[in-house]
Amino acid sequence: MQTIKRTSADPTGLDHLDPNTTEARDAKNLRRIIAARKHLADAESELRAAVAAAREDGDSWAAIGLALDTTRQAAYQRFGATKPESVDDPE
Repeated sequence: MQTIKRTSADPTGLDHLDPNTTEARDAKNLRRIIAARKHLADAESELRAAVAAAREDGDSWAAIGLALDTTRQAAYQRFGATKPESVDDPE
């Protein structure tokens, strides 16, 4: 098995594999992993946008925490504003 060399131009490292010395296999499981990772990234982006919209519309961290099935403190720690806010009182 060859070592995979990742570069910024080829983050998968697959371009460096030599087809003459590398056994060909169906990459269906790897494609599935890549697709699932993309879905997670898309879902995380949507979740962050939804939380930001909820805050802009005046929803409290307590309500957001309920929607996330977590505490208000955990919701604030994960999704709180990047600019400094009073951590002592995250609503």
